[in-house]
Amino acid sequence: MGSLYVLAVLALIVISLSFIIFLAKRYRRCPSDQILVIYGKVRRGMSSRCLHGGGAFVWPLFQDYSYLSLTPMTISIPLQNALSFQNIRISVPSTFTVGISVDPAIMTNAAERLLELKATAIEDMAKEIIFGQLRLTVASLTIEQINQDRESFLEAIRKNVEPELNKIGLYLINVNITDITDESDYIESIGKKAAAEAVNKAKVDVAVQQKNGAIGEAEANREKDIRVAENEATAEKGKKKARAARRIYVEGQEAEAVAGENLARANIADSNAELDVKKAAALQLGEVAKRRAEVEIQKAQYLAEQERLNAEEVVKKEIDKRKIEISAEAEAERIRREAKGEADGVLFKYEAEAKGVRQVLESKAEGYKSLVASCNGDAKSAATLLMIEKLEEIVARQVEAIKNIKIDKITVWDSAGGDGKSSSTANFVSNLIKSVPPLQDVASMAGVQLPDYLGKIVEDKKEAAPAKAADEKSE
Repeated sequence: MGSLYVLAVLALIVISLSFIIFLAKRYRRCPSDQILVIYGKVRRGMSSRCLHGGGAFVWPLFQDYSYLSLTPMTISIPLQNALSFQNIRISVPSTFTVGISVDPAIMTNAAERLLELKATAIEDMAKEIIFGQLRLTVASLTIEQINQDRESFLEAIRKNVEPELNKIGLYLINVNITDITDESDYIESIGKKAAAEAVNKAKVDVAVQQKNGAIGEAEANREKDIRVAENEATAEKGKKKARAARRIYVEGQEAEAVAGENLARANIADSNAELDVKKAAALQLGEVAKRRAEVEIQKAQYLAEQERLNAEEVVKKEIDKRKIEISAEAEAERIRREAKGEADGVLFKYEAEAKGVRQVLESKAEGYKSLVASCNGDAKSAATLLMIEKLEEIVARQVEAIKNIKIDKITVWDSAGGDGKSSSTANFVSNLIKSVPPLQDVASMAGVQLPDYLGKIVEDKKEAAPAKAADEKSE
């Protein structure tokens, strides 16, 4: 009993260890730089189960697993000759960094569309999406928006590209625009214009500061001269008071006091004149600085306007070039369509004519066939019937030929010849009637013998008389 118990315990231990080992082998851990994709029989309504981090059991026979790498992919997009909103072709070489997203919904898309694909195939798929969306983004923006506001441009790219990448399980990590160029040098013209505007603004600022300095200096000098003149005037006023007081006390010094007053007035006049001169000089300096500043401003405006006109001319020429190309393509298409229409019309006309002729011939053939059949297969009888049918028309044509001849208006020159039995006029009319072929002759020329009830040809009496005499003599 003891040995059986030991064996049972050992068997239980072995089974437990085997089960633990089995579970350990079926437990799959997910590294931080990968996504674990479990597929097969998973939750209802799901084609796969995606895990980022942690682990899960993969049951044999019912499930299997694979990994998706989260390593970013750098894709170079050498976009060339993309058409902008202004119909100017530009080149936008750029570098996009993309990777598989860990967002649950986007991970599921990646598991459904990218699982087991090689990195090169994934990059090619992403490149095609980015190319199309980048062209769409460039076509919706102007050159100024693309070149000057790079942040808005990158945001527009992200807005257009990322939703399309999400559909296959990728997301946009970074966009780097290396350079933007155009065939018509429009961007370079914009740069030159901005540089010229900056230089011109700096020159204007320098001129303004120089003007302010000159005006300030002139005002300071004027203030100084005014203060000096006021002080001198005050001092002179004190002197005058002192001299007046002395003049009260000393009459003898009155003349000297008057001379001092005159001298003071002369000094004041000199000071005022000097002050006016300095004011004029200061005003002159200010006006000169002002005029120089205005000249520099005019020069700057002229250069800026010239750059603007050059840029507008470049754009205008590019637009005119595009219009000419579109017009030429439209004219060529119109000529091709007109030529095709005329050819189709001629072909339809000839086909209709050929069809009409064929139908007429087929109808005639069917009628002739029925006519011959009604004559019991006698083609000669059928031809006789057709000839009889045309007799009325033939007689009408014969009557039409002579009905308008006015006999009384005919002049016949009689040469008095002949047998004396008939006149030339009578012969003319007789011969005229004979010139119209009789029906029997017409029918015989057609190889048809008319029936006897339509008459027979009577031989000429002149020709029949000798024959009759010969017959009587023989008798």
